[in-house]
Amino acid sequence: MTGLWMQRPKLIHLGIFVAAYIAGCAFAQVLAFMPGTGISIWLPSGLFIATLLLNSGRNWAWWVVAGCFAELVANMLWFHSPFPAAVLIYAGNALEAVTGAWLIRRALGHPVRLDTLQQMLIFIALGAGIAPIMTATVGAATVDWFDMLSQNFWTAWPLFWIGDATGVLIVAPLALAVFQNWGETSRLSTAQWMEISILALIFLGIAALSLGHYLSFTYIIVPPLLWAAVRFEFKGAAIALILLALITAVFTMSGTGELAGVSDSPKERHILLQLFLAISAFSAMVVAAISRQHRLGLLTLRQSMDALRDRQWELTQLVNVVPSHLWRLTPDGEPIFFNRRMVDFLGMKVADTDRPGSTRLDVLIEAVHPTDAPDFRTSLKHSLSTGEPFAMRYRLRRADGVYRWMSSRADPLRGEDGRIVQWYGLCHDIDDQVHAEQALRERERGLQELVDALPINILSFAPSRKMTYASKRYIDKVGAPQPHIENFDALAREVAHPEDFPKMFAVASHGFASGQLFVNRFRRRDSQGIYRWIEARAQPLRDASGEIVQWYMVSIDIDDEMQAQQALRAAQDSLARQSQAASLAELSASIAHEVNQPLAAVIANSYACHRWLTADPPNIERANKTVDRIIRDANSAADVVSRIRALFKQSADTRAYTMIGNVVAEAQNLMAEEATRRRVQMDIDVASDLPAIFMDVVQVKQVLINLLRNGMEAMDSVSGDKMLGLHVHRVETAIQVEIRDRGHGIENPDRMFEPFFTTKEHGMGMGLAICRSIIESHGGRLWAERNEPQGAILLFTLPIELKVL
Repeated sequence: MTGLWMQRPKLIHLGIFVAAYIAGCAFAQVLAFMPGTGISIWLPSGLFIATLLLNSGRNWAWWVVAGCFAELVANMLWFHSPFPAAVLIYAGNALEAVTGAWLIRRALGHPVRLDTLQQMLIFIALGAGIAPIMTATVGAATVDWFDMLSQNFWTAWPLFWIGDATGVLIVAPLALAVFQNWGETSRLSTAQWMEISILALIFLGIAALSLGHYLSFTYIIVPPLLWAAVRFEFKGAAIALILLALITAVFTMSGTGELAGVSDSPKERHILLQLFLAISAFSAMVVAAISRQHRLGLLTLRQSMDALRDRQWELTQLVNVVPSHLWRLTPDGEPIFFNRRMVDFLGMKVADTDRPGSTRLDVLIEAVHPTDAPDFRTSLKHSLSTGEPFAMRYRLRRADGVYRWMSSRADPLRGEDGRIVQWYGLCHDIDDQVHAEQALRERERGLQELVDALPINILSFAPSRKMTYASKRYIDKVGAPQPHIENFDALAREVAHPEDFPKMFAVASHGFASGQLFVNRFRRRDSQGIYRWIEARAQPLRDASGEIVQWYMVSIDIDDEMQAQQALRAAQDSLARQSQAASLAELSASIAHEVNQPLAAVIANSYACHRWLTADPPNIERANKTVDRIIRDANSAADVVSRIRALFKQSADTRAYTMIGNVVAEAQNLMAEEATRRRVQMDIDVASDLPAIFMDVVQVKQVLINLLRNGMEAMDSVSGDKMLGLHVHRVETAIQVEIRDRGHGIENPDRMFEPFFTTKEHGMGMGLAICRSIIESHGGRLWAERNEPQGAILLFTLPIELKVL
């Protein structure tokens, strides 16, 4: 029930249907005023079927109910039939409408169109022929059962059938045409309005004269009726039929019409009236259908011709604008068509090839380059004689005299009997392509020459490891057989050194499998059987999806490089050995240099002790003092040796926080005797606020002694006062020590700290080198400056916050 309610028509549509149904009943009642004849034309039958055809089958129940309501109202107003009889008669009418609409829709589909004679005949047969059988049977049985109108079943049945069929013919086509063309805005021309006016006057006049008993032949109204059907199709026919029915009703009601007096029997007059309207309606509908079919046919033909002209125009435009030359030849090879582009290119039309003494084909071949013309003629004639397609590249002369390369192809068009009717040809301008191909070949040749000239070998492999390219240099160099060239595994096994093959093959196999770049260095055998070192690099080329499409490999001869590396390694080994020997010599020299002084002091003191002991009497006290000095100098020598060893071992075990002033005082005491002997006056100045620093006292004292002794020796040959200054002070985060002399200055400041470099006659050149090593091992710096106006300054720094190195 919910679905039925949702499918209900609009209330206004139901109201219009009910009103039209009641109006049709009234019109039928008008024609029934002839005593004893009953209803002549039942117009609601046509309205009912048309309404169901225009609506969905799912809401037909609503229209059936609305029709029942309208017919019961009409029965109450005019027919006054017993209620059960009225319901039964309506049941027959509803069954007729539903059956007719269902059959018509099954036969003609949905929506129902009456555009052809076939559709109209089917509509008449089903809607006006079969469907009224329902209402005629039910209605006649009802009349017979209730003894209405003094008729039995067999006398009432034809009256019901003709009346309903006539109503279907008059109303249904008009209703379908009106509702299906409701939205069309076609307007009638002035000539059509004039034709309608003339037709209406003629139709009404003839109808009045024929039906008014002024003319003896009633069916003389048919020609104007057919006129209306021919010129205005269903609309004109239906309106004319309605007018005809009204006029017939008027004369029938007045009893003066032709049909009223044609017979004394009411039944015969009734049947004549129904047959007159039915025949008129059938004729008008058939003619209207033929007229509509003819008009639609003409319209379709006109539209087809318009479409054909449009297609022809489009095809012509397409042929002219297509970026190629199109041409047609007769089966004998005579040109009969050039498209616009070909005409513009050649500068001549087909008609221009008509020259006395020459065929059109000869004139056309004159435009072909003289070099290509013989082949063109031979190839085209071969195709014309054998029917094989023609295809060729040649140069064709343009209108300005320039030859351009063309690619031409022609195929034959054969008739149903297999004979060639025409040849259709297509010609592309490929001049740019040909020049590009030539340029590409030139570049390819140049690239090939470049590849061959490069001192590298280039290979390429498919993803399956099959070799796809090998440069000429590689083939000449390796001389591998062709089967091996195409197979990487066989090639590798063939040319690689047996000792290098396992590693080389494993690296290459891993690279191929993982798709990663790989590098191999191995010995490869050349065509002379000589193994040389090469370096091979392979990298994959991938497409947009990341798939490997090619492997490229280059190999370079690195045999000379490998030999040079081996020589370099040998030289480095030799240098290392020499450096070790030099270090050993430096160590020995350092020990000799530093130990020499304490030993000299030990020897001098030993002589002194011997003199004190051999004196008469022996001076035991001085001898003991001398022995103490011997012991001190011997210990000093031992300390020097151990410190030098510690220096070369980079040991920090003997370092401790010590005041630099104490170290300076000890060095001053040790050098006091030598300063006196050399007549050098020492000027010591140590700042009082210096912090303790982390240092090896012996090593720093050794540096001070060395620098003080060098300063004294530098002033040996200087006359006048010999002043040696020692100044210690703080500079930011370090303590700086300066030793100033007034000697002859520094001759080679860049080399004075190098081991074994000396300007002294008996020097070893190790003093300053050892000093710099000691200072740098403490994190400080030792350098020399010029002392103005005379002499040199040796300076070194020691960091206050010393890091153990």
